[in-house]
Amino acid sequence: MQNKNRNTLLFALLTLSLLTFLLVNISLGSVSIPIKDVFNNLIGGNSSKETWDYIIVNYRLPKAITAILVGMGLAISGLLMQTLFRNPLAGPDVLGLSSGASLGVATVILGAAFLPPILSSFLLSSYGIILASSLGSFLVLLAVLSVSQRLRDTMAILIVGLMFGSLTSAFVGTLTYFSSAEQLQKFTFWSFGNLGNLSWSSIVILSVCVGIGLLLSLANIKPLNALLLGENYARSLGMNYKRTRMIIILATSILTGSITAFAGPIAFIGLAVPHIAKLIFQTSNHTILFWSTLLLGAIIMLVCDSISQLPGSDITLPINAVTSIFGAPIVIWLLIRKRKMMH
Repeated sequence: MQNKNRNTLLFALLTLSLLTFLLVNISLGSVSIPIKDVFNNLIGGNSSKETWDYIIVNYRLPKAITAILVGMGLAISGLLMQTLFRNPLAGPDVLGLSSGASLGVATVILGAAFLPPILSSFLLSSYGIILASSLGSFLVLLAVLSVSQRLRDTMAILIVGLMFGSLTSAFVGTLTYFSSAEQLQKFTFWSFGNLGNLSWSSIVILSVCVGIGLLLSLANIKPLNALLLGENYARSLGMNYKRTRMIIILATSILTGSITAFAGPIAFIGLAVPHIAKLIFQTSNHTILFWSTLLLGAIIMLVCDSISQLPGSDITLPINAVTSIFGAPIVIWLLIRKRKMMH
């Protein structure tokens, strides 16, 4: 009972934190907007200045929603992969999907010079890059799924995913070697990740993809709890292991693939947030972990996005760098603290 009350309190605090950080995130930037005005705008009213309304609706709110979707999707992907492979170091990119997306984008950006001008101008637009990224992840997904059908051993799938990652990285390396400075710069900017480039129509597509991925994950909470005790135990409970594994891989692919396509590759969130959720809630029950990881992913992504804007200045840091700089020390500290508590 005490545990239940503690969890309810923690969830209430997380929900409150999410709403607070959403308001703070929208209020910060090169133009500082008072939180009261942000709140008025979000509940359908107007802020003190017309320009602030325009900035909130067209720039700040889409970016904040993208941060929430990216944080939720990557955090849940990490949780799924860590449970499926029973490996605390598994993240959303272990299946090689991010590398596949990078290969798609690298092929378009670095190989556009060899294509007819009309085709290359479309492919170098934001929609062309999203399409190339999605296609790259999708092709790697097909390869991983077809291999997983033939392999009984889950660890072998992990190795295959990592091999696909290495293979695509080698292709990207070869393409970059033959590229001009301008092409390299464009590809490097994409690889830093970006939350602020999405139109409302792109956000709707991303929301649908993330929604499908999260529903598939939610439907597998019971099998995920069974998987914690090992493959054989899960089978003894009458679980269709191959089907469950397939759905988990598919859910992770939809989440990671769509997020990488729209926001670029974003490191650390998928690897670290499930660990933070486990340490805060002190449980391995996926019914609790699913929702806590979801909320924490969104909160941490909003915090990282707020830091990356360097409030009060015109400079914006790459989101990928901020997630790693901000996140890695937290995880190291939490793990050391956990060890001290256990001794």
